[in-house]
Amino acid sequence: MNDERAAEGLDHLQAAALEMISAARAFLDVMEEVVVDPDSVASVVSAVGSVAQGAARAARAGATGSPTTDPPGAGDPDDGPVQHIRVS
Repeated sequence: MNDERAAEGLDHLQAAALEMISAARAFLDVMEEVVVDPDSVASVVSAVGSVAQGAARAARAGATGSPTTDPPGAGDPDDGPVQHIRVS
């Protein structure tokens, strides 16, 4: 193993660690704002709920191999103008 390559690898690891620390600080700053502002908490809870529903739909679709397992019109009202049509 080359000492120069090892030093370069260490430099990259240090830079990555510093980026992770910076990202964690930014995340904590945002979380602090969310905790302080009750309206933000409601918004975050709503967003997390939407993501969870989307993940559940994706999991059901993956399990059955079809794009959706819900009958037509049974989707969330937030789905917009997209209509799922089975082709097979």
